[in-house]
Amino acid sequence: MDTLTLLILITLAAGAMMPLQAGINAQLAANTGGAIWAAFISFAVGTLVLGGYLLALRQGIPSLGQLGSLPWWQWTGGLLGAFFVAVAAFAAPKLGAAAFIGFLVAGQMLASLLLDHQGWVGYLQKEINLYRIAGALMVIGGVVLIRRN
Repeated sequence: MDTLTLLILITLAAGAMMPLQAGINAQLAANTGGAIWAAFISFAVGTLVLGGYLLALRQGIPSLGQLGSLPWWQWTGGLLGAFFVAVAAFAAPKLGAAAFIGFLVAGQMLASLLLDHQGWVGYLQKEINLYRIAGALMVIGGVVLIRRN
């Protein structure tokens, strides 16, 4: 199996886990006092798992110099992740899995077009064109169809 195929399969698997994660965190929120507790617990478990994995790999710790030289925006990934998990725990059970993921993908598509167009946060610059806009509109149209009962 070539690298591109493997990356696509791993990405599809990660995408398939998103509605499962949202549902699990919604149930966690219902049983722990809300979406923020669910997000906190989710990140605590994730931190423990990643810490154990780093220990198993025996990977070195970044130096304070390395950490101090990072651009400010590279510290925002955890904030964005916490926002996503909290919103998922709150919104997914109210929207349903398909609509939640549909809106999520539509938002991702629109943001991705902008990120690619500008070449921000390390992405290769790819101009917005008619085909890319049409693809994004098809995703949004799919969300509209999913939301119709």
